[in-house]
Amino acid sequence: MTVKRMDNVGIVVEDIDAAIEFFTELGLEIEGRAPIEGDWADGVTGLRDMRVEIAMMRTPDGHTRIEISQFLAPPVVADHRSAPVNALGYLRVMFAVDDIDDTLARLGKLGAALVGEVVQYEDTYRLCYIRGPEGILIGLAQELGQQTSQ
Repeated sequence: MTVKRMDNVGIVVEDIDAAIEFFTELGLEIEGRAPIEGDWADGVTGLRDMRVEIAMMRTPDGHTRIEISQFLAPPVVADHRSAPVNALGYLRVMFAVDDIDDTLARLGKLGAALVGEVVQYEDTYRLCYIRGPEGILIGLAQELGQQTSQ
């Protein structure tokens, strides 16, 4: 076996506080937050004089993590926040939720907006894509036949 597990997905943002608030409302828990810099960080990223603040957040089951990064130096060089669903590269992170309507209502208060609409796939799932803080593309999936938090 070559892969033991997936440790995390990295998302770069301009406003780390807003991203933490959004993912906390979604149900993730913050594991830690720290500034990162130094020769080892420069070496792994290939960016000289890199300074970044990161926040590591995990899903309630403890199996999945998102590393949110706000680069302080060097300046951000590309912006994919408004990329359409069919853009190349990182696309989205999908989360399983108990109640998609409740989740949309809570995240809507933080500026989340539907990309298309909530759809039903067979008798299995209700699904949608939303844009979160800074246009981050998030997928939500509610398994049908499961308890909801109404």
